[in-house]
Amino acid sequence: MSSAFDPMLAFYAVPLIVVWTIYLGMRKKVDTHSRSTQAEAKEAGLTEPASLHPLIDPVKCLGCGACVRACPEVMSGHHVLGIIDDKAELLEPASCIGHGACKAACPTDAITLVFGTETRGIELPIVKPDFQTNVPGLFIAGELGGMGLIKNAIAQGRQAMDSIKAACSGGSPASDMLDVVIVGAGPAGFCASLGAMSHKLKFVTLEQDSFGGTVGHFPRGKLVMTAPAMLPIVGQMQFREVQKETLMAFWNDVLKKTGLEIRYGERVEAIEKQGAGFVVKSTGGTHKTRTVLLAIGRRGTPRKLDVPGEEQCKVVYRMVDPQQYRGQHVVVVGGGDSALEAAACIAEEEGTTVTLSYRSEAFGRAKQKNRIRVDAAVKAGSLTVMLKSKIKSIGEKDIVIDHDGKKHTLKNDGVIVCAGGILPTAFLKASGIDVQTKYGTE
Repeated sequence: MSSAFDPMLAFYAVPLIVVWTIYLGMRKKVDTHSRSTQAEAKEAGLTEPASLHPLIDPVKCLGCGACVRACPEVMSGHHVLGIIDDKAELLEPASCIGHGACKAACPTDAITLVFGTETRGIELPIVKPDFQTNVPGLFIAGELGGMGLIKNAIAQGRQAMDSIKAACSGGSPASDMLDVVIVGAGPAGFCASLGAMSHKLKFVTLEQDSFGGTVGHFPRGKLVMTAPAMLPIVGQMQFREVQKETLMAFWNDVLKKTGLEIRYGERVEAIEKQGAGFVVKSTGGTHKTRTVLLAIGRRGTPRKLDVPGEEQCKVVYRMVDPQQYRGQHVVVVGGGDSALEAAACIAEEEGTTVTLSYRSEAFGRAKQKNRIRVDAAVKAGSLTVMLKSKIKSIGEKDIVIDHDGKKHTLKNDGVIVCAGGILPTAFLKASGIDVQTKYGTE
């Protein structure tokens, strides 16, 4: 005896089937997009995070996408995280800059923030919670310790100076001795310097280049993703998404209003322990101090070509404003994103002749969008790419390039070398600081 079909079952089942079908379709679309983005990153060689990044436990991950939605880099067009097979995965590892918002958003604690990977280690100085290294009185804050994000660097600069204030609380230094020497005037060093002023410490801030660190050398008009941060003396800095020029103008206004002095063009060559303090030797002299704060970033000294003529002022190691090259013959050296971005930007300026020189046979670590931009400039005739090439010499009005075994002499008004930097590991070790290599660990 069969039971009659209940029409109410269909009434409830049909909407559920429709909703489930739509849901599966959306998940499939997300999965397909994530796989495509991940494949592009692998093809471009962008598989190694530069700094702090998430390590995802697939057992704990629910695939809810909270981490994907929380990542601030989406606003810059980067898809750092995505969902594949109902689990969160890194799609563009090289685009991760260590916000940490993904970890905070995860409801199951499936994310751990780590440095380095199993295949590529990252060298970092060992720093205690108070930002002091294994050398008592020698502190590190900001990018050098692995924190390159502006808000993190600012927070660390402020907190490190609080620790230095506590370390200097036991009496006053000798008349010829400072409380602290701050090395670097990027976000961490700038904030730490304001903190030293606020604590009424005897200090000096040394900067081998120019104010603002990496931020000051970003290309014109670049969006700087940041977040509200507290500056000593000034108070809360409310920017969330701001162009480089606006942020730098704000910082320069702070310099003017507070009277903070920075000694530019002074490079630290050695830090030596002497008694209860240090002797900091720089290109500008010798500084005796009770403590030292290193806020110098990880780039260190720009990597040079070591060719005749490189000492000329027309040779620089980063592109700041493409307009300054309008109507000129320019050579950009390098195969990373900074080189491709510089070449493409300058090629858009009226009357320029741009050559992009790279030693390898392909751009192995450049983002797809930058490759597309370069390809478009080549097709437009505004950019020439020379792969498997090396600069042999730089003249006053020309440059000699060895391109696949043949030497070419080109007219030249400017050279931009985007070959990365030499990490300051040797300098740290010479100062007595312990450095460890991390392979995907906290």
